[in-house]
Amino acid sequence: MNFIIDNWSLFLVALASGGLLLWPMVQGATGGSLQPNGAVQLINREKAVLVDVSEPDEYARSHAVGARNVPLGELEARLPQVVKNKALPVLLICASGGRAARGAAVAKKLGYEQAQAVAGGLKAWKAANLPIAADKA
Repeated sequence: MNFIIDNWSLFLVALASGGLLLWPMVQGATGGSLQPNGAVQLINREKAVLVDVSEPDEYARSHAVGARNVPLGELEARLPQVVKNKALPVLLICASGGRAARGAAVAKKLGYEQAQAVAGGLKAWKAANLPIAADKA
């Protein structure tokens, strides 16, 4: 017990650093670490393919311009048809980033080594003032 009392500042530092590590989860940060502006750079410079893993009705309401819709449940079967070149970066996006992160794992399992989820999903894409489209009803 004396050790804890004598080294209270070390324990305080440990608690603070642990809290800082958990903060992104508390804030609701989901998906990958690729920010929307970084995704646009990959699309422009390396011909990355943007794949929206949202359900078709979600995609029809709102999606990133240029994104191809392949629902998460169909990703394993349809991704090889949509993106034939496995050397290209594949960027996955959904409403908030959670499904996209799972989709990135599926894509990597299929051999797409440069698969990444867009952090924050379409919500972050909109916040970065990047172009959005909606299918006409």
